[in-house]
Amino acid sequence: MMDFLISPAHAAGEAAATPGLMDFAFPILLLVLFYFMLIRPQSKRAKEHREMQSALAKGDEVVTDGGLMGKITKIGDNAISVQLADNLEVKVRRESISSVLPKGTLKQL
Repeated sequence: MMDFLISPAHAAGEAAATPGLMDFAFPILLLVLFYFMLIRPQSKRAKEHREMQSALAKGDEVVTDGGLMGKITKIGDNAISVQLADNLEVKVRRESISSVLPKGTLKQL
């Protein structure tokens, strides 16, 4: 009776010990899925944000990461002066500009 139970288990153990193509397919599929679902879209968004920041010009209406909206008055290498009100101008880092508004948006608010 013991030979009957042991021999099939031993045979199955030998067959499972040799890795096949299907054993590697699932982790590779997960890596490909992870790349297309997470890494690629994030790098695309980062590239678009860098392009937007490099295209900033004097007179653009922008929104900062903190939610402040204003018009660009001066552009430096790392800092940008943004006019928030008539007599109020602040300097922010170039990286803190989150988006560019369409022209005339500040007048409508």
